[in-house]
Amino acid sequence: MKHILILSVLSTLILSNSDCSKKTTAYKGRLEVKGLCMNYTISVLQGNIDPSLILSDWTDETTGKQYKNVFKLGSPCNFPSTINQGDEFYFTIDTSTVQNCAVCMAFYPTPSKALAIKVVNP
Repeated sequence: MKHILILSVLSTLILSNSDCSKKTTAYKGRLEVKGLCMNYTISVLQGNIDPSLILSDWTDETTGKQYKNVFKLGSPCNFPSTINQGDEFYFTIDTSTVQNCAVCMAFYPTPSKALAIKVVNP
């Protein structure tokens, strides 16, 4: 009986520690374009992000301005309203959140690739 209790405790400790060893990568980004109706363009400034997730070059067809390493905001429901165009912030890629919020349908050009993110320090 004592051995079963010890094994149970050890198993619990090992399984709970496995969650702690999973590190979430944080990236540094900048809100480049704060278009109407949450049509936001974000650039990656620091971090080794998978290049297939972002566009290496993109031009805003409204202004003609060119940007590097950008993506469209794919998580408008939880993006802080306090972040303004030009602000830098850290974020993680958020694959767990389902986005169900009302967003207006007006158009502003954005990159063709979108990422759902979570801001970790606005």
